[in-house]
Amino acid sequence: MKTKKILVSQPKPSSEKSPYYEIAEKYGVDIVFRPFIKVEGLSAKEFRQSKIAISEFTAIIFTARTAIDHFFRLCEEMRVNIPDTMKYFCTTEAIALYLQKYIVYRKRKIFHGTTGKLDGLLPSLIKHNKEKYLYVVSDVHKEDSTILDNNKINYTKAVMYRTVSNDFTPDESFDYDMLVFFSPNGIASLLKNFPEFQQGDIRIATFGQTTAKAVKDAGLRLDIEAPSPKAPSMTAALELFLKEEK
Repeated sequence: MKTKKILVSQPKPSSEKSPYYEIAEKYGVDIVFRPFIKVEGLSAKEFRQSKIAISEFTAIIFTARTAIDHFFRLCEEMRVNIPDTMKYFCTTEAIALYLQKYIVYRKRKIFHGTTGKLDGLLPSLIKHNKEKYLYVVSDVHKEDSTILDNNKINYTKAVMYRTVSNDFTPDESFDYDMLVFFSPNGIASLLKNFPEFQQGDIRIATFGQTTAKAVKDAGLRLDIEAPSPKAPSMTAALELFLKEEK
């Protein structure tokens, strides 16, 4: 069966120069962007149930821009005043710069790592080991905090947002020849939306080992897996498949 319509379970690219558009034009396929999952913030009422008092902390750890959005949203909803003395520790410079949306950047104490992971922040965290850290996470965060425990960092995890299934509506068509997934949550959402899902000729493509494992664990057939030596990205894997199919 020739591939004509592909569902990519990610938001639509903001740039018209996205490789996905080039692939669609080159191989005459229809690529639809439709996330299977979405992020939603906890309400102030839900967060209060955690019994975490934000005002008791002297520093915040951020590993994503989404975490920053929901932290400041909850602070506003709960009328929590963030003191100018608050220190911010971010796993990348891009995340740190995103703080400008909410605070006067040059007047705050902001630190960032270079690896994108907690280990890159460790020197700064150890240097400021007298701080009481609030570590903002989602309900299904991937970061391993063992490194914080091993270095006796005084921190508390605060779940402020969660990943939920982005349900399909009854009148939403599902006539795809290929489904592209980037997380195990996407596979879980597929099975939640379509509990009687029969793969048949539908191809499934995944990015990352954990997503590939989720497909196999669900008893589904994995047709395209990235990254690989020949295809370091999802778009490269798609193009390789379509070229061979052609």
